[in-house]
Amino acid sequence: MSERPLLAGRRAVVFDAYGTLFDVHSAVQRHADAVGPAAARLSELWRVKQLEYSWTLSLIGRTAPFWQLTERALDFALASHPDVDAGLRDRLLDAYRDLDAYGEVPGVLERLRARGLSTAILSNGDDAMLGRSVASAGLASRLDAVLSADAAGVFKTHPRAYAVALDTLGVPAEAVLFCSSNRWDIAGATAFGFACAWINRTGKPDEYADLAPVAVLSDLAGLF
Repeated sequence: MSERPLLAGRRAVVFDAYGTLFDVHSAVQRHADAVGPAAARLSELWRVKQLEYSWTLSLIGRTAPFWQLTERALDFALASHPDVDAGLRDRLLDAYRDLDAYGEVPGVLERLRARGLSTAILSNGDDAMLGRSVASAGLASRLDAVLSADAAGVFKTHPRAYAVALDTLGVPAEAVLFCSSNRWDIAGATAFGFACAWINRTGKPDEYADLAPVAVLSDLAGLF
């Protein structure tokens, strides 16, 4: 079987988790009827603030468990939408612990491992978050490693966060294909030295032109 150039020469494929393997908006979507008309806006703000908090802490030399940032971000999103019942907080957080994996993810991981490639997650999520998400999605047996930026003491896009994958997998940067749906993450991983595939699921415009991915795909099935 011929191999797509994206995978040629690779020894490992490393994935961001949230937005790449797991649908970050599935938590709110699961309770959309209860949330009401503001569901999409609430979900988007929750995600934006979660990321903002991680970047802010990294820039001032601090860190915190990503789950704590996820809680704080939801609190801000709920406070910004007083029309949404704040009593939904615990239900939304529970749903975030068990996010839906995108439909193609299990099969893609299986195909990569069948080709002899190591598969790993490298995420800002903390170990407890990632462990539960991976287990609830049934992906544990399809991954060789589930890695958190916690091990570096700083969130992505700091270079130390990406180095966690090399330290664990024992491969050089050029042997890794890094996949993320987050363009900022692609920029950081490219600067670190990874070849990157941007999984642009929603057709967003490009940015960070000087830190370009080697491929832009609409979903992970495009790896093959």
